[in-house]
Amino acid sequence: MAAKTVLNYLPRRSVVHDLTGTTKLAFFLLFTFAGMLTYDTRVLLGLLLVSLLAFRASRIRVREVRFMLVFMLVFLLMNNFFVFLFNPNQGTEIYGTRHVLLNLPGRFAVTAEELFYLLNITLKYFIALPVAILFISATDPSEFAASLNSIGVSYRVGYSVAIALRYIPDIQRDYHSISQAQQARGVELGKKEPLFTRLKNAAGILLPLILSSLARIDVISNAMELRGFGKNKKRTWYRQRPFARNDYLALVLGALLLALSIVITFYDGNRFYNPFI
Repeated sequence: MAAKTVLNYLPRRSVVHDLTGTTKLAFFLLFTFAGMLTYDTRVLLGLLLVSLLAFRASRIRVREVRFMLVFMLVFLLMNNFFVFLFNPNQGTEIYGTRHVLLNLPGRFAVTAEELFYLLNITLKYFIALPVAILFISATDPSEFAASLNSIGVSYRVGYSVAIALRYIPDIQRDYHSISQAQQARGVELGKKEPLFTRLKNAAGILLPLILSSLARIDVISNAMELRGFGKNKKRTWYRQRPFARNDYLALVLGALLLALSIVITFYDGNRFYNPFI
């Protein structure tokens, strides 16, 4: 059975996949800015709904991106923990009130304001993740390179990014193959082994993985050089597509979401929605 891969293109027949790479890149940037600018919970909840609807429309299954979801949740929990650890009164300073829910030793106290502030941070993560997953999983790497070039990025840079995205699944397959070969030689990597033993044995996979990666890089670079890659200042793209109606609608939606986020957030001169006053 083939190894499961993450951060790779998942082809589907969906309205999201039918959008051009340029549209998906522009919408991703507009949507991300809309979420980054605001701490208004009402705006964040609206953006979360749009994000979840877009993910559903893509027909990508949750189990196919489970690794990224788990990674995000672990990172989110660590982030919230350290936010509380270094400044447990951040919420109180922002909202100007203090409602203690639980007293802890020292300067630590769980307040409603701090929990509300952490809720907003959590919403930001849940807003950005589905759209980021869609951008990676619903965009062909070659089309992504063409989209970067269409907004002024050098085609050399765009092509490098495309190769990197295509190479991620290859690295994962190589890792899986080397891991199986190591286990066939008696190197234990199963869950029954202690964590540090597994980490030590897994480190032994890195050297052959690096060597195989360097060999593949050498083959690709030689092939590109023989074909005169980089000789001309411009190039055409096989995967580049003209804009259709849905592309314009997606761009308008992204621009409207950003405009609404700015207007609702700053109409009273404050980025933070305060339910405690």
